Amino acid sequence: MEQQQTARKQHAFITSRGTLDGAMPALVMALNSVRLGHDATIFYTFMGMEVIKHGGVEKLKYYPEGTMGAIPGMPHVATNMMKKWMSEANIPDPETMFEMAQIEGVRLVACHMTMEMMKLDQKDFVEGVEVWTAEDFIRFAGDCDICLFT
Repeated sequence: MEQQQTARKQHAFITSRGTLDGAMPALVMALNSVRLGHDATIFYTFMGMEVIKHGGVEKLKYYPEGTMGAIPGMPHVATNMMKKWMSEANIPDPETMFEMAQIEGVRLVACHMTMEMMKLDQKDFVEGVEVWTAEDFIRFAGDCDICLFT
């Protein structure tokens, strides 16, 4: 039986939060996209830019919602708890997921407007990060098969 070939699709994900729960969904989805033979791009904007800065992925924390998140030390406790649950479920830590995304060809893109607003430069980011304007991303996303705000 002849195996049917599927066309490569374009998948785009937007990360706007520099937190553990803000970064991981896009990484998981993008990695699964490339592993299925598609192209995946993560567009980082606003506080999501923290993820692609040097050392940023190592600093990701989980901030519980509501009053729990306001308790001093709670983000540290919640982050450790979340990472423990991830480990028990055999989910790679954020650093490993980010490295796998880079190695496996996930395109990492920084928002130009946010860079200007936060006075960031290309040298502030890990190697391989591209810079696009919002217009560039909208044109790209308009042709994507999937575009998700994670």
